[in-house]
Amino acid sequence: MPKIKTHKSAAKRYKLTGSGKVRYKKQGLRHILTKKNAKRKRRLRLPAILSSAETKRVKRLLPNG
Repeated sequence: MPKIKTHKSAAKRYKLTGSGKVRYKKQGLRHILTKKNAKRKRRLRLPAILSSAETKRVKRLLPNG
C-alpha cells in the first residue's frame, strides 16, 4: 500500500486545530489597505474556522493533519 501524499498547497493554507477544526487566514489584507478602515483590517488579521462542509473537503487533502 503506498503512502498517502499531502496536498502541499492545502497544507500551506490550512492548519488543523486540536479538536479537528480547520483554521485559515482571511483574504483581503495584502494590498489596497488605505481604503480599508482599521476595524476591518483588525478583524482580517484574526484566523477563521472553516465551515463543516468545506472542512470535509480540506481534510481529504491533509490526510496526516
